[in-house]
Amino acid sequence: MTTKKKIHAEIDSFSEEYLDELYLLIKNFAKSKQQHRKSSLMSKLKSIKIDAPSDFAANLNLYASEEKNK
Repeated sequence: MTTKKKIHAEIDSFSEEYLDELYLLIKNFAKSKQQHRKSSLMSKLKSIKIDAPSDFAANLNLYASEEKNK
């Protein structure tokens, strides 16, 4: 028996009064899995904001060694 068939069998054993609650649980579970999937590495990298001077990239080594201050 596949997992999907096992789930259907369990759902069939529930009384009608619990089906609304079960439906909400399933919807919340599915929503949480979709949100987790949507956040890729690139989308996370795009959300990073760097607060630095305009010449930061050109003078990175100077800023890293603290020879140049913000």
